[in-house]
Amino acid sequence: MSVPKSLESSLYSDRLIVIVLLVSVTIASWLFIINGGGMGMPALKMTSLDLAYGGGMRMPLEMASWTAGYAVVMFFMWWVMMIAMMLPSASTAILLFMRAHNNSTESERSYLPTIVFASGYLTAWAGFSALATGAQWFLEDANLLNKMMATTSPVLGGGLLLVAGLWQFTPWKYACLRHCRSPLIFLMARWRSGRIGTFVMGMDHGAFCLGCCWFLMALLFFGGIMNLWWIGGLALYVLAEKLMPAGHWLGYGLGLILTLWGLAIVLFI
Repeated sequence: MSVPKSLESSLYSDRLIVIVLLVSVTIASWLFIINGGGMGMPALKMTSLDLAYGGGMRMPLEMASWTAGYAVVMFFMWWVMMIAMMLPSASTAILLFMRAHNNSTESERSYLPTIVFASGYLTAWAGFSALATGAQWFLEDANLLNKMMATTSPVLGGGLLLVAGLWQFTPWKYACLRHCRSPLIFLMARWRSGRIGTFVMGMDHGAFCLGCCWFLMALLFFGGIMNLWWIGGLALYVLAEKLMPAGHWLGYGLGLILTLWGLAIVLFI
């Protein structure tokens, strides 16, 4: 049975709209982070200063005073950073959702519910961003972060590496990764109709990705929240773990490295 040309044209335009939005939002998010994420200094310059001053311990920058307004700025910095890092790896699930919606009985143009699904996914990471902002506030008040917003405590830094490494071997990590690596199975098992149902589906998928990667994102407190090497490295790793055929083995390898690294720091302080 052939697809009517009008419907085929509609499906093509919907897919093009979604792809353009995904690419545009990802690029805009990366540009925001590269330009400093509201910190008043380009991230590349902050990263260069971090290297020049031995890990940011003596960087000639003043730490900002925390206020409600500054906390909002930090929240959006974290959220946009999560969008930049996680949206590329979520694109497969988003495009599969659009295709599944085209095959469903719902008559609405598929790009609209696809945007709702993606919004639900990003809302889950907004929740993580709020927790990360609170953690950053607490750690800075406790003088546990330097001017590069990386931990100054070997115990905390080693502990973050150790816990993130051990998490890679847990059944919870594997269960979350399985859903992220098999978005079609996720959609078949958790399909919901309507705008609210679509948004909840997006949040569900975001929650699985959050469970898969939240300890890895917490490593930004070890390497530096605005350190482009850490941001880019973690983003590439997440993409590889989700999309490569042997991604779960990659996770085990990273888990071993992080565990040994964390133990070395904690035991040889």
